[in-house]
Amino acid sequence: MPGTVEQIHIAAEPEAPVQSVESVVVRTGRGLEGDRNLAPADGWAPRGTAITLIEAEAIESVIAEHGIDMRNGRSRRQVTTRGIALNDLVGREFQVGAVRCRGYELCEPCRHLEGMTEPGVIKAFVHRGGLRADVLEGGTIAVGDAVTAG
Repeated sequence: MPGTVEQIHIAAEPEAPVQSVESVVVRTGRGLEGDRNLAPADGWAPRGTAITLIEAEAIESVIAEHGIDMRNGRSRRQVTTRGIALNDLVGREFQVGAVRCRGYELCEPCRHLEGMTEPGVIKAFVHRGGLRADVLEGGTIAVGDAVTAG
């Protein structure tokens, strides 16, 4: 059974607040239009930085276990999914709507994220902070789109 896109968040600048969007154009090899991590038109995003995803279930578990609320884009991940195990997609191709991606590595929490949010984020999100991926074939991603492995 496929997962779904529950939310999409972009931020125009590295420290800027995230904006919730219903859909976003994703460029092959470059990333999400309007986002701080979009690579220049004549270049490619560094490996694993074109798109980031996080499971809604991980966010909910962290709220229950640690009282840290990273909903509504506070995780700084661009796409929030439900119903698919993102850790299983490292090294594998997957689809997000019409966009074809390849999982690169886990998106482990860092000191920068903890500094932008609250103490305890690093410990709370170890091994469940999401997925970094490359965009192999661009398109549009919208809330409600399927997320499928393979």
